[in-house]
Amino acid sequence: MRTILCTLALLLGLSLPARAIDIERIEPANWWVGMRHNRVELLVHGTGIATSTPRLSRAGVAIVDVQKTDNPNYLFVTVEIAGDAIPGGIDIEFVHAGKVVATHPWRLDAREPGSARRRGFDARDAIYLVTPDRFANGDPSNDSVTGMLEAANRANPNGRHGGDIAGMRQHIDYIAGMGFTQLWPTPFLENDQPQYSYHGYAITDLYKTDPRMGRNEDVRALSREARAKGVGLIMDIVLNHIASKHWWMTDLPAKDWINHGGTFAPTNHRRTTIQDPHAAPADREAFTDGWFVDAMPDLNQRNPHLARYLIQNTLWWIEYAGLSGIREDTFGYADTQFLGDWAKAVLAEYPDFAMVGEEWSINPVVVAHWQRGKQNTSGHVPHMPSMMDFPIHIALRSALAQPEGWDSGWVNLYEMLANDFVYPDADALVVFAENHDTSRLFAHLDGDLATWKLGMAYLATVRGTPQFYYGSEVLLRGPRERNDGQLRADMPGGWSGDPADAFTGNGLSAAQRDAQAYTRALFDWRKRTPLLHSGKLTHFAPQDGVYVYFRHDGAKSVMVALNKNAGATPLLLERFDAFLRGRGARDALTGNAVALGTTLALPGKSATLLEIE
Repeated sequence: MRTILCTLALLLGLSLPARAIDIERIEPANWWVGMRHNRVELLVHGTGIATSTPRLSRAGVAIVDVQKTDNPNYLFVTVEIAGDAIPGGIDIEFVHAGKVVATHPWRLDAREPGSARRRGFDARDAIYLVTPDRFANGDPSNDSVTGMLEAANRANPNGRHGGDIAGMRQHIDYIAGMGFTQLWPTPFLENDQPQYSYHGYAITDLYKTDPRMGRNEDVRALSREARAKGVGLIMDIVLNHIASKHWWMTDLPAKDWINHGGTFAPTNHRRTTIQDPHAAPADREAFTDGWFVDAMPDLNQRNPHLARYLIQNTLWWIEYAGLSGIREDTFGYADTQFLGDWAKAVLAEYPDFAMVGEEWSINPVVVAHWQRGKQNTSGHVPHMPSMMDFPIHIALRSALAQPEGWDSGWVNLYEMLANDFVYPDADALVVFAENHDTSRLFAHLDGDLATWKLGMAYLATVRGTPQFYYGSEVLLRGPRERNDGQLRADMPGGWSGDPADAFTGNGLSAAQRDAQAYTRALFDWRKRTPLLHSGKLTHFAPQDGVYVYFRHDGAKSVMVALNKNAGATPLLLERFDAFLRGRGARDALTGNAVALGTTLALPGKSATLLEIE
């Protein structure tokens, strides 16, 4: 009897087929022939996939490495792509015990001509920042999507309002017509969170556009259509964290994928610890490894598979969407070594590309630490071409709001700009008066339109690349103190039935039309004035409420005189003889000739902008 049972069991075992494996994801789902980064590590996810061995058969494509983690549901498969490989579909087979247990398609694509040498944004550009959910609702059918955790509710300032990629596509002509040459939307990738999902920074899928925004194909169409109108597309990348509902969180690729073992531990936000020679290591670790909030798990970029995943994800979006730049969120919070490796890899693939990092500090030394070319005593070698100029941002807002005094008002902005010597390339910084995380300048100034115009004039004429926040051209205000849902208000005219329309001008007040016309004239002039892109900057110490500087190159110059006094102010010109003697002048915005005598009459609370001939 025992012999019969053993024989039966053996026969049954031999007759059982190998168990099929359902592969849920392979990321990235495609790559391009001719990329410098031609060894691509694929993240493969499927129950029990680590028991299998991948294989493929395609000339010019080979699997050169396979690695496992402590989770049997993942494989990391490195594929090498020859420069002469033929684009097209590839089937990757997964074999266990001599049987194919899974097959999954993968794809090689041809690159766009000139992709590697694409020009990134620089000081020739002006950036228009939008929060897509609040800009324009071009496709009301996707406002709420079945199965997603948060539906649209325009009555809730912190809810989703329905703006989308279609809305941005419909208004590219408006953006270009305002004088802007780059479009920076805050993240549009999937944010399938139960609340506050509109802002985009809690990403649940790094390769998928949020369906309430559109599809991946719509991003590519936006980029192509914008480029045809002279506007580049900048993508907002988040390397530091994901969302609590990211699909990884139900089945982490490795135990160390998330800092603190996947358990919430808040960051201390002490960004100076990165460079501080006296900082306690525990404080430095608490800064980089802590979470922003419990809804944003902090990524551990020291895991080499995660580091490669994030680098490849960035390269994929640049190539796929035809990007002209990257804005990297919460820059210093990620692992320091990884940040250098990430930026270096991007520039190795795209040498003329542009990237700007967010380091929210008033201290120029803290910001400069991350810019390419900085010699750091810490030994960190940075590769970021640009950083957001938070020191100038903070100083500008203070200067405009403070009364003039020996140590207040314009002098603080003057002295902050004097710190440019700490940067390897101050001309590459991105300057701004406000963004999606600050109160709007108009609110900060209690609705003082004349002083607001002074701020815009500075933004358009100082060194660097200016960034402007959508809706401020029609005086979207919001509260004076930061309140995210309210400062990120809906763009008038972005929704059917809006009583006012920023895009057509219908229903705007006289003040709104004035501000919009001033913004358009200012940035259109900037776009066609090379001195404002690359001219040297010489500024004079502020006196009597007036701050004067020149952008110049040889005999040509632009004079900027910012008068914060309420009344007209005579400006003695002898001090500026080096730029003005024997020359004529023309108003930059009107084209009218301006006489240069011993004094120049500056209207109260105004920016005088002169082209010196």
